[in-house]
Amino acid sequence: MIKGIHYYTGLTLAIYIGTHLLNHLLILHSEAMHINFMQKARKVYRHPIVEGVLLTAVGLQILSGLFLVTRKWTKAESWFDWAQICSGLYLLLFLTYHVRAVMVGRHKMHIDTNLYYGAGVMNMWPQKLIFIPYYSLAILAFFFHVACIHRIKMKEFVSKEVAERQAIGIMILGCAVTLMIIFKMSHLKMPAHFIETADKTSKKSDFLS
Repeated sequence: MIKGIHYYTGLTLAIYIGTHLLNHLLILHSEAMHINFMQKARKVYRHPIVEGVLLTAVGLQILSGLFLVTRKWTKAESWFDWAQICSGLYLLLFLTYHVRAVMVGRHKMHIDTNLYYGAGVMNMWPQKLIFIPYYSLAILAFFFHVACIHRIKMKEFVSKEVAERQAIGIMILGCAVTLMIIFKMSHLKMPAHFIETADKTSKKSDFLS
């Protein structure tokens, strides 16, 4: 039952995160395209019912993930198993802090948690020394975790070697996506008022935003 909860809440979050990353990739074209897509997407994922489902999924994903890690830890046999464990643990950490930071920004600080809210700390010194690795590892962890799950599921339909090659392909794709998004976000020309907001956020979030 726990594995089922983890799988389906993870699938729900993967759809949202995939859309979120696609949104971030649009900054490669222009910031205006990114923001335009975000404003349209927010009409869906910020609907009270949809947002409630997503937040519930986050909570269940964290709790079920911690439970499953304790069972898988002693049974890990390959580097894929360890990649799944380590990426899952990092995602749990990231989701905990990131969701909190967004909620604080929206409901306590009353600011728009758009592209510049997260990118601000990636364009400030010395904050970028923490936040560039922080966000980079989050994207990598997502792709690596999806790749590991894909490998497990695909072994039912193809050979182990093919499933592993496909998983490695997903990981390589994740590295490319991470590089493109992080490079662009860490080289944005920030609006002046967002620099001040980012500085406040980095302090009020107890180090993570």
